[in-house]
Order: sequence, then C-alpha cells, then structure tokens
Amino acid sequence: MRCCLVLLVLSLGVTAPATAQTRLPPPNPRPAPDFFFGQPEGSVTLRGSWLFARAASDWYDFVSNQLTVDNGDFNAPGIGLDVGVAITPRIEAQFGLDLSQSKTVSEYRDFVDNNRLPITQETRLRELNLSGNIKVALTERGRDVSRFAWVPRSIVPYAGAGGGVLWFDVDQTGDFVDFVDFSVFTDVFQSRGWAPSAQVFGGVDVRVFRRLYVTAEGRYLWAAGELGREWIDFDPIDLAGFRLSAGLNVVF
Repeated sequence: MRCCLVLLVLSLGVTAPATAQTRLPPPNPRPAPDFFFGQPEGSVTLRGSWLFARAASDWYDFVSNQLTVDNGDFNAPGIGLDVGVAITPRIEAQFGLDLSQSKTVSEYRDFVDNNRLPITQETRLRELNLSGNIKVALTERGRDVSRFAWVPRSIVPYAGAGGGVLWFDVDQTGDFVDFVDFSVFTDVFQSRGWAPSAQVFGGVDVRVFRRLYVTAEGRYLWAAGELGREWIDFDPIDLAGFRLSAGLNVVF
C-alpha cells in the first residue's frame, strides 16, 4: 500500500508541470523586417483626382453666353492609374491613364418656349489621357545598409513630365433655338477625336506600410482638339487643365 501511494504522488508531481507547460501561450510571431532585399523594380499607383479645366477657347465662350453654363461647370472628378518601371535608383519610366467626365444641365439664358418654360439641354465632356512619363525622385528613395538590405525612405518628393494622346467626347443633348426663325428643335450635337497632349507633374510619396505609400500630386496638362462639323468655324476646343490627385502607391 505504501509503495502504491509513493508512486501516485510521484506521478502527479511529474505530470502537473508538463500539463502547465503545454498550456503556455504560443510565442509571438517575429515582425516582418523593415527593409527590402534590394531596391524596388517598379510601382503601381491608383489615384482619385479633381480636374480644374482651363476652358479658354471660343467654344466655352459661346456655350456660357447662350446657356446657363459657367466655365467652372467643366471641372470634374476623375480617376488615374500609373504603372512604373525603375530605370535608375531615382528615375522611373511610367505609363499613365487619366479619365474624367463633367456633366451639366442647363437652359437658355434669354429664351423660353411657347409655354414660357425653360429650353433645357445637357452638356457632357469626357476626357481620357494616355501618356508616357519620366518620374524623377528629388531625394534618394532609400539607402543600402549591407549587400542584401535596402532601407526605404519615409517621404520621397518627386517631379516628372511626359506626353501622349488625349481622347475627348463633347456631347450636347436636348432642345435648342434655331436663330433663323427662332423655332425650338430637339437634337444631339457631338464631337469626338484624339489630340496630342503634354504634361508636367510633381508630388510626394509618404510610406505608411512596408510596400504601401500614400501619394499626393498636382499635374498640368496641355491639349486642344479639333471640333467636328457639328460646330463650324470654331477654334480647337481647349482641353488643358490642372489635376489635383491623391491615392495609393504600391512598390514591388
């Protein structure tokens, strides 16, 4: 009997620590290292933007004089996408895409129909710019700390320039006044086409995660497109403007 009691006590003393040991919480995983095994070779940036149209050609003057449309009505929200490939540690070749659209409901300023109701129409302007750019970091993007470790900077200002082609679509739908006999008719006036474009830009990338940056940017674009036969004797429509953007940049 005494031998049995001794064996029971010894077994409890051995198993209790083992049980307590198995209940210990697992160790915390090691955090990801705050460096890269080499400088990133490219990036992808998605931007939301607001376009401030210059609206400086005679087409805008004609529309704003006749209709309740102001030049500011052609300011528009947009979206942009940039894909870049590193050429040197501070220079990146970039393909860019920017899309925007403005839409304004208006009426004639000085005319009404036979029932004294407004003569209304809708004016829409869509733009799609495709560009090739060179983006230059104004400071070093990071530094080498060994043969295999590259530490990125937290804030990287940049500037760049490029050129490309811009597709535009001008569309007016609704009721209009025939100034020959002052009758009212319903019609659609549309002109679309391609035009060369050029742009400059500058901004800053702010690192918020391992490979994720928040980017803020301003860019100015120059372009002018020939209007079709819907609008006779008009100068090329001014498609220039300043675009203010913010978005996310992922490096890889």
